[in-house]
Amino acid sequence: MRAIRVDLAKMGVFGTAVMTFEQAAARLAGGFSRGIDNDTLTGAIHEVLPTTDLGELDAIKLLPGMTSAAAETLHKVWRSGLDLQARAGEHPRIAAMAALEQAVITRLPAGMLRPCDLVERAISRIAHAPAVLGSVEIIGQTEMSPCWRPLLLALTKHVRVIWQAGPRHTPDWLDESGVEVFRSGPTSPSISSVSTATALHEVVEAIRWARELVASGRAKPSEIAIAAASPADYDDHMLTLRSDANLDIRFVHGTSAMATRDGQAAAALADILSRGLGQARLRRLASLCRDTGMFAGLPEGWMRILPEDAPLSSQAAWTRFLAQLKADDWPDGVDHASQLGAIIRMLGGGLPKAEEIGREILPKPALRIWLKALENGPAVAIPITLSGIRIDDSAQAPASIAWMPASALSASPRRFVRLLGLTSRAWPRLASEDRLLPDHIIPSTQIDPLPIGIADRRDFETILATTRSEVVLSRPRRDGEGRMLGKSPLLHGLPGEDIYLQRNRTPAHAMSEVDRLAARVDEFRTTPLATSAEACWIDWHTPEITPHDGLVRADHPALDFVLARNQSATSLRKLLRDPLGFVWRYGLGLKSPRMGTEPLTLDNRGYGEILHATLDGAVKRLEAAGGLAGASPEQVHVAIRAAAGEVASQFEATQAVPPPAIWIRTLDDVRDLAAVAIRPQGEDPLPGQKSYAEVPFARADHEASATMPWDPTKPVRIPSVGFLISGFIDRLDLAGDHSVARVSDYKTGKPPKEGEPFIINGGKELQRCLYAFAVKVLLGDEVEVEAVLRYPRSGRIVALENANTTLGEVASYLATARDNLKSGQALPGPDTADQYNDLLFALPANAKNGYQPRKQAASTAMLGPAAAVWEAL
Repeated sequence: MRAIRVDLAKMGVFGTAVMTFEQAAARLAGGFSRGIDNDTLTGAIHEVLPTTDLGELDAIKLLPGMTSAAAETLHKVWRSGLDLQARAGEHPRIAAMAALEQAVITRLPAGMLRPCDLVERAISRIAHAPAVLGSVEIIGQTEMSPCWRPLLLALTKHVRVIWQAGPRHTPDWLDESGVEVFRSGPTSPSISSVSTATALHEVVEAIRWARELVASGRAKPSEIAIAAASPADYDDHMLTLRSDANLDIRFVHGTSAMATRDGQAAAALADILSRGLGQARLRRLASLCRDTGMFAGLPEGWMRILPEDAPLSSQAAWTRFLAQLKADDWPDGVDHASQLGAIIRMLGGGLPKAEEIGREILPKPALRIWLKALENGPAVAIPITLSGIRIDDSAQAPASIAWMPASALSASPRRFVRLLGLTSRAWPRLASEDRLLPDHIIPSTQIDPLPIGIADRRDFETILATTRSEVVLSRPRRDGEGRMLGKSPLLHGLPGEDIYLQRNRTPAHAMSEVDRLAARVDEFRTTPLATSAEACWIDWHTPEITPHDGLVRADHPALDFVLARNQSATSLRKLLRDPLGFVWRYGLGLKSPRMGTEPLTLDNRGYGEILHATLDGAVKRLEAAGGLAGASPEQVHVAIRAAAGEVASQFEATQAVPPPAIWIRTLDDVRDLAAVAIRPQGEDPLPGQKSYAEVPFARADHEASATMPWDPTKPVRIPSVGFLISGFIDRLDLAGDHSVARVSDYKTGKPPKEGEPFIINGGKELQRCLYAFAVKVLLGDEVEVEAVLRYPRSGRIVALENANTTLGEVASYLATARDNLKSGQALPGPDTADQYNDLLFALPANAKNGYQPRKQAASTAMLGPAAAVWEAL
């Protein structure tokens, strides 16, 4: 109708009302009469379904999809002119639909009438037709629903009624009806057929075609239409490529609400209510509902307080997390934990409170979508009903390129048309029975006088007969899963052969900038992006070391910065075994995102964190109660259980944990292992021993106290290298006279084989050596240091025989590695392609079997003496 109004305005025609026949009937009926729109109908059905006795349909009336199915059936019944009340005795199903119809009618607003009621009231006022309507002209139709035909025939006796058929099909009942039928011959557009690779390729070619028409001046956007029998199959592709092409393509049938920000906000809320609370889901909802509803009072950047490793998938986990927050944790220095807690409690109400939650959380545009989805089905089905909601996008369609159903195009022709999806499956579509009143209850010919297959054929014929300049018939050769698709029977008999379009062809006119560059390789190759990408690809596949493998200029500021920072055992290991990753991680700050998800089991790192924290808590408790060395087994057991409980609560609030049964078993295993690790059998305590756990050294963020063996802020520098080191010692046992110190590092993995040398293990094992050196610096050279690795699972203790000699060797390796890095050699090492490397995503695919072996020889040679550490025992 918009197109007709625009055409009339262009011609300067005034005083002509453009409306549907239903609107004309309502105008003649008077008394503020109006037809039943779909939104009002679905809302009324949603209200009456729970309380209406539907007989044999009672079992399914509250299932997802019942509201839309009932609305569709009632529309069909009303359009076909069937009287459900009169036929209720024929079948229980008809009686059920009659009961639903009666209940719906009582809920409709005053003046909203069924088609049959509108027709009856309009016929009773037919004498006023000359004044109310004047002459009536039917445009762009090939059929009229049976419910309207009595009124049309009655109008012929009072006003002039014209049926502008043009070249379209005219129904037989128009003969002898008194309606003036004006026919014309068909147009003769040029017709061509093309086949594309897939549906996506089809849309790409359609947009290329449309852009070429506009750019060449052959057509205005308002003269171009792209259509399909079922456009929903192509909507996602068209929506995405429309943005890429930057063309004004309007969806006459509306766009999916999920393609808008407000629709995504509603979908984010539905995701939480249907699948449960979770940090990732809350982040998504909060970003879409920022500054509205319950999120309005939260400060900018408040999501930075959320721990990235914690899924926070329950109200209990959120409660524990919020209880730990302080005002200083929030960006504005004000404690908003109560407000965030209120949001969590509100969201915890779940689907039963979907409407209330939506009103409190969503902005108004998103709320309208939310309430409409709730009308279309029960709350449990809202993720499905949301996807079916569409938003009108046709306001500017008359002046734009139109993407529309074929049925709309047949009623409003354009000069240039491209039809998509002409396969044997999609056009014409196969007719199906009504979902609630199937053929064995009411024959389909009665409830649906114009089956969809016949309608599709008629629309196709109409489009060919009404398009003036050009029609392109397009079909995909394969579906999304690669299956071959047959040609539509509508294409048989048309002249000419299919034009076979390859997916990687060079188009005469590109769809977008990306399409243009991808199609013109020589031009793309000259762009900075392509030049860099090609050089990187070539460099990655040559055995020589190149700038794309970590060569940078000497004394680069980023290298100076990373070498001047405080180092840990972990960072120094990376410097020795993966210089490239060392610069990425500590110089450029790169790291892989770690959004916590519910794991089935804890990984090694998570298990080690729990064990270390449990041992830390147990040691501190025992020392505060008289000392670990003199504690009884029962005291040790009580301390470990208390520490494990506290650690578990903290971990649940900030980390991802397995399902409850596995989590409980994991904690039991941690307690058992801690009991073995905290006081190994056969190891005598030091004289007057005092024990410490998680002891910081060279840490500016810790203050000295009586519970620490030294000043934790005092710097520790490796001699002859210049590296400042800092960290935490897992366990320190110190003799009463400070003559002996036992430094322990806990390991949850497998111990080395018996009898094999195990000192620094190719640069992987630096803790014992570095921690022993730190103790010497902080307690004095006169202290005797024992540095050991403890493997509580196997009961093994691996001691470092000569810490001073080992430190000298490590210092030599580190000095060479530092000099290499300062000279610009941030090269890959043996750990670069390790499967546990967080930055593996930045390397070529399958780097372990391709990139690393290819580069290793040249990297080893270039690093020189620094590479010798990889072979050290």
